[in-house]
Amino acid sequence: MNFFFIPIIFLGVIILLSSFFTVKQQSAAIIERFGKFLSIRHSGLQMKIPIIDRVAGRLSLKIQQLDVIIETKTLDDVFVKLKVSVQYKVIPEKVYDAFYKLDYPHEQITSYVFDVVRAEVPKMKLDDVFVKKDDIAIAVKTELNDAMMEYGYDIIKTLVTDIDPDAQVKAAMNRINAADREKTAAQYEGDAARILIVEKAKAEAESKRLQGQGIADQRREIARGLEESVDVLNRVGINSQEASALIVVTQHYDTLQSLGQETNSNLILLPNSPQAGSNMLNDMVASFTASNQIGEAIKEAKNKKKQ
Repeated sequence: MNFFFIPIIFLGVIILLSSFFTVKQQSAAIIERFGKFLSIRHSGLQMKIPIIDRVAGRLSLKIQQLDVIIETKTLDDVFVKLKVSVQYKVIPEKVYDAFYKLDYPHEQITSYVFDVVRAEVPKMKLDDVFVKKDDIAIAVKTELNDAMMEYGYDIIKTLVTDIDPDAQVKAAMNRINAADREKTAAQYEGDAARILIVEKAKAEAESKRLQGQGIADQRREIARGLEESVDVLNRVGINSQEASALIVVTQHYDTLQSLGQETNSNLILLPNSPQAGSNMLNDMVASFTASNQIGEAIKEAKNKKKQ
C-alpha cells in the first residue's frame, strides 16, 4: 500500500517544482494560460500554475546590434557595399507588442534599412557617400524609429561602419590620389628649386657688387699711390713721362717676381726677356712724348682757327 503512494508523491513534487521558474536580469518572460496571454514576468523567482500556465517565450531587454550589408549604386553609377549597424532594444513597457505584434524583428529591421539606404545613396556621388555617411545613418534611424516604435522596439543608434566600392573603383581612386600627391610634390620641388636659383643669383649679384667695389677701391688706392710716386720722382728731377714709364716697368718686374713665387702657376707673361724691360721703358717714354707733342699740336691748331 505504501508503494502505491510513492509515485503519486513523486509526481506531486515534480508538479510543485514546475510551478517555479526564474527570469534572468534584463529579460522578460511571457506567461500564457491555455494559449491566452496572462502576464509578463521580470527578473527573479516567479511562480505559475502547473499544467494550466506556461512560459510562452522570453525577450531580452538588453541593447542588441544587427549588422546589415547593402549593395547599391551611387549617383555617378558606382556600385558600393555599405555596412549599417543598427543598435536597438525592446521597450520594457511594450514587451507585449514586441512579442505578439512582430514575429521576425531582424528581417523587419533589415527591410527598412535596405529601403532607406537604397533611397538615399543613389542621390549622392561616391565621394559624398564617404563625407555624408552620418546623414545616411540619421535617415535610417529616423525611418526605423517611426516604424519600429509601434512594435515595441526602440532604435538606439545606427552607424554606417563600412563603405566598400568596387575593387576597380578603389584602384582608380588610389591612382588619382597618388597622381595628385605626385603633382603636389613636383610643385613643391619646383618652388624649392626656383627659390634656390633666385637666392643663388642674389648671392652672386651681391658677391659681384662687393667684388666690383673692392676692385674700384683697389684701383683708387693704386692711382693715389702712383700719384704720390710721380710727385716723389718729380722732386728728384725726373719728369712725369719718365716717372710713369719707370713705375710701369717696376710693376712689370713686381709681377714677374710674384709669378715666380707661385710654384703651380702656368701663366707666362710676355715679353719676359732681360732686355725687354729696357725696351719697354724706352717705348713708353717715346709714346708719352709723342702723345704730349700731338696734344700740343692740336691745341695750337685750335688756337690758330680761333684767331
